[in-house]
Amino acid sequence: MSNLDARPDMAVLDDGEPCTATEILEPRLVPLGGPRAMTVYRTLPQRRRSLVGAWCFLDHYGPDDVSATGGMQVPRHPHTGLATVSWLFTGRIEHLDSGGNAAAVVPGELNLMIAGRGITHQELSDGATSNLHGVQLWYALPEKTRFTENAFVHHTPEPVELPGITARVFVGALLGSVSPVDTRTPDLLGAELTLEPGATARLTVRADFEHAVLAENGAVTVNTEVVDHRSLAYAPPGSDTLVITAGDAQVRVILLGGVPLGEQIVMWWNFIGRDHDEIVEYRRRYQAELGFEPADPRDADKPALFGEFPPGQPAPLPAPPLPTARLLPRE
Repeated sequence: MSNLDARPDMAVLDDGEPCTATEILEPRLVPLGGPRAMTVYRTLPQRRRSLVGAWCFLDHYGPDDVSATGGMQVPRHPHTGLATVSWLFTGRIEHLDSGGNAAAVVPGELNLMIAGRGITHQELSDGATSNLHGVQLWYALPEKTRFTENAFVHHTPEPVELPGITARVFVGALLGSVSPVDTRTPDLLGAELTLEPGATARLTVRADFEHAVLAENGAVTVNTEVVDHRSLAYAPPGSDTLVITAGDAQVRVILLGGVPLGEQIVMWWNFIGRDHDEIVEYRRRYQAELGFEPADPRDADKPALFGEFPPGQPAPLPAPPLPTARLLPRE
């Protein structure tokens, strides 16, 4: 789960020239657990690329027949040093966290949870949902905000309508739409775009951003590269133009972007830290606070990281064992 490869050099292009150095990242299938598990298609992180800006995790799921798989049943688990972005196309998920926030995740509305120095939450499919379809995203918090208090934000972006294109900007700014959400991570972009058959979105973007485009429900062309369904196209910094073109069917894409994070992170299970020892401590304190293992004397004078949870909920997830080798940073 580590990647020590340096980023490729920035390719500076003329204004208005789309960057053609597009890299295609194919998804890998990950079951969410159990014999009837819902399968997700994960394009971040992977060995070839760990980050796009501060975005560090992208799971794409559905359309999923909840009657066959049981849908999303993810009981209480921890996060540190990151924020989660839930974005649905169909269905409904009930969110509950140790910051005291209970909310429904529904299509077209952003639910953003900032873990800060620590939080726990659960995500359960609504009982009336028959079909579940969406993406789960994480971004890493930078050094200056990763130890701040946890928070929860809900936002419904207004659609931007252009000929053949509908955009919903849930984080950052694009096409004149500016999200009011404070991400605690500057210079970040997240948007859903729907393109009618044959439409082309020629987007003016920040040249200091790197971008990624998820072909959500069908193949698209990004700059000059065909991107298959569920794959992710990566475009490095260096151009102020990104071109997305639909084929002969309506397509939907998720567009992510940001200035390269410029910080090494260690990402293991649901924790993000800066070195192996931080991850060891996060795991140790989570296991003790949730009652899975005895408390360690080293943590006796430290405040709780992960908070209280309402009674009557499904049993929490224990952390898996750490690998025998030291965890290495990714960038």
